[in-house]
Amino acid sequence: MTDIKPHTKKIIAVTGIGVVTPYGIGMASLYEGLLAGKSCLVPAKNIFPNFEGTTATVSTLGDLNNSPDFRHSRSDRLAMVAAEDAVAELDRQQSWFRESGVVMASTVGGLSEIDPTIMQNPSAWYRQKQGLARARTYAVGHVATSVGKHFALEGPCCAVSVACASGGMAIALAANMLLDGEAPMVLAGGSDALCPFTLSGFNALQSLDKEPCRPFDQHRKGLNIGEGAAVLVLETLDAAVARGAKVLGTLRGWAMTNDATHPTAPQKQGLGMADCINRAMQMAQASADDIGYVNAHGTGTPLNDIAEANAYDIVFRERSRPIPVSSTKSYFGHCLGSAGAIEAAITLASIQSETIFPTLRLTNPIPSASVDWVRDTVRHQPVGMGMSVSLGFGGSNAVLIFGSAPA
Repeated sequence: MTDIKPHTKKIIAVTGIGVVTPYGIGMASLYEGLLAGKSCLVPAKNIFPNFEGTTATVSTLGDLNNSPDFRHSRSDRLAMVAAEDAVAELDRQQSWFRESGVVMASTVGGLSEIDPTIMQNPSAWYRQKQGLARARTYAVGHVATSVGKHFALEGPCCAVSVACASGGMAIALAANMLLDGEAPMVLAGGSDALCPFTLSGFNALQSLDKEPCRPFDQHRKGLNIGEGAAVLVLETLDAAVARGAKVLGTLRGWAMTNDATHPTAPQKQGLGMADCINRAMQMAQASADDIGYVNAHGTGTPLNDIAEANAYDIVFRERSRPIPVSSTKSYFGHCLGSAGAIEAAITLASIQSETIFPTLRLTNPIPSASVDWVRDTVRHQPVGMGMSVSLGFGGSNAVLIFGSAPA
């Protein structure tokens, strides 16, 4: 377990945030949509034959030129637009930018490029115009490569694909990279496009709710899938202060663990997740009372939500008052590999604005003496430190603890 001292060299500064969500491009549209309590979840259309379900899609996404040898998938484009948004105020001519690294998460990669009609005649499908160029985008690493190539970055370029914990892990790994001196700055986050194959997979697992999801409700039936991307610009606080950067927030602690129990289901008592939270709090030198809000993984599936509630009961049972918890997946669904990155951005927004967004459609919460389920209305209160929690198939856990920008 890493022990981090309260020294600026070992605090990670967030100096840029870029997002693309079903609300639009940029943090302003995301914040305004959440503040208004607007749900982006709608009945899905033309996904694949006989599919009945609810999804959230990004309707506005700028065109990016493809070339015969480097086609961009929708996941690539989402990532590149989010990255452009994140670095909008940076001087891209400086050496510290050119030497930046990239750590991007994705679970879909370019699979959204495959038309379901490929099943009728695969060889003919690939012989069509740009068929092979599409195939080159399938690898999840293509998302990171696209971002690095777009900005001509010369630092390390890494991909993360650990199911739905990927976005959180990408940020944690980027933070480790900065502390190790591997790059002066890292663009870290995740991107996933809505994909028929992903939907059909979750449908086969009986994990989807046909109606808008109800995270942490006793009558929850499953998740909805959305799409989007988020990129954080990370650097050490010392480096940010030295160049006079505007610091939007700080990453104070992080941890990554694995339950090692089941290929899809979380450890039901929440022991692995609780351990991950405790490790992150130890790194941040934070107590349970120091955490003012948890942006939960909160998918709406029966197994995930009860495991999460159990973990919060373990970690926060000695807290002086119940911990405020909400799931923002209730607004635009589960964005898979980008979920942890988008939710990290939301956690930072909650800290900056002293605003906690409630879980939508949470009528009958899971009983918990340790959790204050935020529902019904937006809360305006100081957050202090905010926690973003991500879980994934295979038992992957990632926890990020953010703080406000230093005075």
